Amino acid sequence: MSPKQRLGYMLALIIAGEAVFALPFHIARFFRPTMLEVFDLSATELGAAQGVYGVVAMIAYFPGGPLADRYPAHKLMALSLWSTAAGGLYMATFPGLTGSMLMFGFFGITTILLFWAALIRATRDWGGADAQGRAYGLLDGGRGFLAAGLLSIGAAVFTFAFPDGYAAASMSDKASALRSVIYGYTAFTAVAGIYIWFALQGLEAASDAHHSERRKAIWGHIIPVLRLPTVWLHAVIVVCAYVGYKGIDNYSLFAVQGYGLDEVEAAQLLTIAAWVRPFAAFGAGYLGDRIDITRAILICFCLLLTADLLFAVTTPISGAFLIMLSNVVLTCIAVYGLRGLYFAIFEEVKLSPLMTGTAVGIVSVIGYTPDIFVTLVAGVLIDANPGLEGHQHFFWFLASFALLGIVATALLRRVNNVQAPNHTPATMETN
Repeated sequence: MSPKQRLGYMLALIIAGEAVFALPFHIARFFRPTMLEVFDLSATELGAAQGVYGVVAMIAYFPGGPLADRYPAHKLMALSLWSTAAGGLYMATFPGLTGSMLMFGFFGITTILLFWAALIRATRDWGGADAQGRAYGLLDGGRGFLAAGLLSIGAAVFTFAFPDGYAAASMSDKASALRSVIYGYTAFTAVAGIYIWFALQGLEAASDAHHSERRKAIWGHIIPVLRLPTVWLHAVIVVCAYVGYKGIDNYSLFAVQGYGLDEVEAAQLLTIAAWVRPFAAFGAGYLGDRIDITRAILICFCLLLTADLLFAVTTPISGAFLIMLSNVVLTCIAVYGLRGLYFAIFEEVKLSPLMTGTAVGIVSVIGYTPDIFVTLVAGVLIDANPGLEGHQHFFWFLASFALLGIVATALLRRVNNVQAPNHTPATMETN
């Protein structure tokens, strides 16, 4: 593949990889207080609705792996994007609790079953044997640039919608502003589907023979992959990192209830923090290729534990925007660094490339279970302990998973060092 083709391939993966998750995640993460008002939901109810996404996604991850190894990525990804955009049209009607549960369940099918494993497998192919950190760092960093750009536009629309301030706005004004943001994300998702259909279609032709080889023994990979202790430890690492990532969903509400910021300031805070993602992912990816992936992951988990404990034990100063921003930035460096690294573990533990789709499915089934419980736990803790206390309980919860991530990564390094002589691609292919 020529450098120009490699650039085009990665650009397509970046656009698809962020566009497909914009509607299910961006609205609830960056505009959470307004979403709760307009959708007439409590924090617990929104957590339950997003938990439906997690349940459906968990079921979809496993069959999504073999599916990605069998069908062309451009068809799966385009269909996923167009289906998700259709769900955005329904989101703009502001469904209540039951409708929101159905909507998030639908998103679980469109974004995972048809999409996720194909994206990760294609990225590993792009990185080859020596640039896995760079590949996943570029993917998540590029997605971060795109997410920050989309959020900046959305936050600007949101800010301009309230010239007299958010507190003076009517419910109708709030609904109109949020609907405009949802429509913008919906249009981008649909257009991204058209782009992916054509951008990946031509590039896949060069690797048809490789994909044909993959299809011969897809289901025969499941048992050998399940027998690998590194796969199970990898899944625990993804769980812990993803708990930290899902914790960011609560930051806008924490900014309002803990630090006394208004909803517009909270959206601006998260916009600034979102710009950390590309630099953290790029930096972590390059660092991982230099010092090894799991060592870089350990550093990120230590930073995440520090940030969570600071929020858990300190008393906020009302209106202290810069203090909160500093710790949010530290959190984002750690979380987005982890996201730019954890799928590069496949190459470090010498998993056969032919088994990537299946391994992605298995790791993801376990690794993304936080989609089921994190927002629900946050909602329960905050509703049961209104104000700062509930948020601090939630940060203790996040800190416990950061500590578990440190332990799991250290164990993976030990297991991989012991098994390294037998853990080659050639050996894996004979199983």
